[in-house]
Amino acid sequence: MKNIHERSGRPDALQALTDARPDELDPCRLANAPRQREDLALILAGATDLPAARSRVRGPLWGGIRPLGAVVALTAVAASTVVVTTLDWNPSGGHADAAPPSSSAAAKPGADGAVRMDGRLELLSVAKKAEAPVAEGTYWQTTTHSQDVNVVSAKGDEEQLFAVRTTSSAEWSVGVRPGTRSLMVSGLDGVTEPRTKADEARWLAAGSPTTVEAAAKKADNLATLGYTMGTRPPMVMRTDADDKIYALGPQNITYQDVRELPADTGELRRLLEKLYARDSGAEAGDGRNAYVLRQAANLITMPVKPAVRAAAYRVMAELPGVRALGRVTDPLGREGVGFTFPGTASTPLGRVEQRLVVDPSTGEMLAEQSVLAEPSARAEEAGLDAGTTVNYSATIRMGWGEDQITVPKNARR
Repeated sequence: MKNIHERSGRPDALQALTDARPDELDPCRLANAPRQREDLALILAGATDLPAARSRVRGPLWGGIRPLGAVVALTAVAASTVVVTTLDWNPSGGHADAAPPSSSAAAKPGADGAVRMDGRLELLSVAKKAEAPVAEGTYWQTTTHSQDVNVVSAKGDEEQLFAVRTTSSAEWSVGVRPGTRSLMVSGLDGVTEPRTKADEARWLAAGSPTTVEAAAKKADNLATLGYTMGTRPPMVMRTDADDKIYALGPQNITYQDVRELPADTGELRRLLEKLYARDSGAEAGDGRNAYVLRQAANLITMPVKPAVRAAAYRVMAELPGVRALGRVTDPLGREGVGFTFPGTASTPLGRVEQRLVVDPSTGEMLAEQSVLAEPSARAEEAGLDAGTTVNYSATIRMGWGEDQITVPKNARR
């Protein structure tokens, strides 16, 4: 999408209209009036769905299996990092008898049974909500619930495939004042179990193995990933090194760096593009737009100034192919506005697309999801169809606190 302000010196018309719009005409508010929302969606769908602008990114869209918004945190001065992934960090709760949670959009009429709305207009509206000022504190804390679904088999037995899900909770407390520490406790209430009753029957038929294996993508090759069925203790790790508390692209940054990030949309986008050019660790085939999108989403979860969080949403809005899904429910049943991003990532389960659910009234991120767009034969054999959420991370709390989180006595270090 062209940056009108940079190239012509004229103001961005959509941004100007968004800023001038009365609150009662906010499209997020229109979501609460079905008829108004439907009419707006139909108008937008005819004018803004631009398939030609959608870049199909080769390779992993989000740097492999890392969910959108996950942040790489420091564990050593030498810049050893902990990558929060769907394989080793799977917070949330669930039960094998329950149907797997998924995001669902309200039905809208249209030629293909659904209305494709202008993702940019929606994100600009969310950005305005994200500008609300908040007081700073001592610890920036997030609590998440997540789930990872995979197709597995007993060791050496590819004849009997079944799906499992790993669920747990996680707490991350980032100390921003001198003398404070940053701690992450992951795997709270962690359990790996058959996904459905049918999967449980297949697991029992395989002899109820305590260890199962799944295919995992490693660079351009497939590797084997092991799961231990049942519960597991949580794990605690320190995620700061000296005064460095986050990683932004290839560099480790301090809280002061976080607070000095540019609030101007153009400046922020150019900064992220420079990081892409410098990041030798960027995934092969991970295009610039995909990289900028992932880093902008990371910023939304950091203790940045509200204006920077709003700018991050606007950076996302400017990228080609962003599409709004309308009113949806996240995996925990909370209502928000959904977005899907261009391109799909190749995984052993098939091609997946990345989705984001945002609270339109506050601009806060509710959930990040990877949804099967084209299941592999392996996934289909285990009952995973197109539209299945194969992993999600739902944010339960994100904000400031004055006390460090409590580490469970049974936490592994």
